[in-house]
Amino acid sequence: MTIELKDEAEFCDRLKKLGYTEHNRIRIYGEEFDLTSNPIMEEDGFAVEAICRTSGNTRKLRIPLSIVKMIARDLEYASFHAA
Repeated sequence: MTIELKDEAEFCDRLKKLGYTEHNRIRIYGEEFDLTSNPIMEEDGFAVEAICRTSGNTRKLRIPLSIVKMIARDLEYASFHAA
């Protein structure tokens, strides 16, 4: 999946609306985390920085690929119907 730079901001906005935003608490991969960053694009997807609530360790969490693909389909659908 290739994400163009112009779509990166839209992807990040959509991820924020799903709860992947700084100062939010999420449960993912069987643990609770306090997010310390907004979503960032990486080579192979998107991630957020977070602190694990149980251990206090800082981690970079990859946002599940299924969520990224869902947003990509939505954006592709929206651009197809806007044309």
